[in-house]
Amino acid sequence: MHKCFLTIFAAAVAIPLAAQENPLSQEAQRAWNRTKNFVTAAAAKMPEEHYGFKPAPESQSFGDLVAHTANAAMGACSGLSGQRRRAGVDGGASKADLAAALATAMAECDKAYAATDASNATEMIEGRRGSSSRLGLLYRNTIHIEHEYAQMAVHMRFKGLVPPSSEGR
Repeated sequence: MHKCFLTIFAAAVAIPLAAQENPLSQEAQRAWNRTKNFVTAAAAKMPEEHYGFKPAPESQSFGDLVAHTANAAMGACSGLSGQRRRAGVDGGASKADLAAALATAMAECDKAYAATDASNATEMIEGRRGSSSRLGLLYRNTIHIEHEYAQMAVHMRFKGLVPPSSEGR
């Protein structure tokens, strides 16, 4: 009887513990949400007539950056479900088409981040650059998209616009 009680008690304690979120997954989700919101706000704030602007001839245009961000995020996040795909836009698309592609890519990433928890964060996934944990791939995605946002912020400053991350300062 004592062993049966201990077994039931251990299961009752272990099941809720297994369902708890991994603090690292939660941090990754928060970092992603911040980055996603800045990128989305920057794309919305930049007037369409400036989407072709390049701060230097060898730079990407603002539209190129939005397209690259959408394609990169879609590729990284859809790859976690085993069906790697692109957003399918280029920098010459209209602001509306770029915004739609960006929204679709961000939604795909939201699903990938939300699906990552203590049970699968350390799952090893084979990617384009070798094997990495699911959580590691998500962090790299956020870092990459933050890099793209930083470039968008430079474009915005050249056009006299305050980037979303600096608003209210």
